[in-house]
Formats: sequence, structure tokens, C-alpha cells
Amino acid sequence: MDNDILFRARQRGAANALPYAGAVTPQEAFELLQSTPGVKLVDVRTNAERDWVGRVAIPPDRHAAVEWNRYPGGAPNPDFLQQLVQVAGKDEVLLFLCRSGVRSRHAAKLATENGFANSFDILEGFEGDKDAEGHRKTIGGWCKAGLPWLGA
Repeated sequence: MDNDILFRARQRGAANALPYAGAVTPQEAFELLQSTPGVKLVDVRTNAERDWVGRVAIPPDRHAAVEWNRYPGGAPNPDFLQQLVQVAGKDEVLLFLCRSGVRSRHAAKLATENGFANSFDILEGFEGDKDAEGHRKTIGGWCKAGLPWLGA
């Protein structure tokens, strides 16, 4: 099953000319994290987002947190790669997660450019896009998919 998921994820990457290995749905990410050694989720949201909005509920050895941007202010994290090297190996399959799937794409691209060849974006992110009323967690994402998470 996990090889099928990675195959489909790589196909998505090729079909969309992604500058990283590919993309997985939140459900596929969760399945990989449950069944495949050497897979790690890298949450690139700010510490404030994880503290105030929520975080994935998976074993600590299967995920890491490395901010793409700093809070407050949103300035890029100049230590992103250095911090990534401290929490992930270049031979691991890395699944990057952000709020809605934008920062995670940038993180997967940068990681790929720096030798993390198995970098994947988690489509839709943790909260997904905003609905008509401006709320998240109703259209897509980790939370909407009913995957385990801990609220703030």
C-alpha cells in the first residue's frame, strides 16, 4: 500500500512538473506515517499556529516542527535548512505540512534543492482553504479529513 501511495504521489509530481518529489493527500500522508518506516511529517507552520490552532496527533518520532516563517511578522526563517538537518535525514521521506499547502510547497522545493530528494507536499495543509464565511477546517486539509489532531 505505501509503495502505491508514493508511486501516485510521484506521478502527481511529474504530471504537475513539481520541483520536488510529489504530493500526497492528507489521508495518504497519514497512511504513510502509520505504515512506512523512514517517513516523517515536517510541520512548517509557526509555533504560534501549532499552539493556537492545533497540531497533528502522531507519535513524536514521526514528526518534527521547523518554522518556514517566524512569528510575529512572518519573516522567513533564515535557519530553516539548518534546523531541518537537525530533525530529518536526507534519506527519509519527508511530508511537509502547513496551514493550506502554500508554505509546504516552498519548503519541499528548498529541501529538494538541498539534497532531500524524497520531499513531498501535503495537499490542502492542516486547515485547508477558507469557506464562504472565511472559516477554515471545513473545505479540505488534515482536520477536515478527520485525521488525528490536538486542538489548542
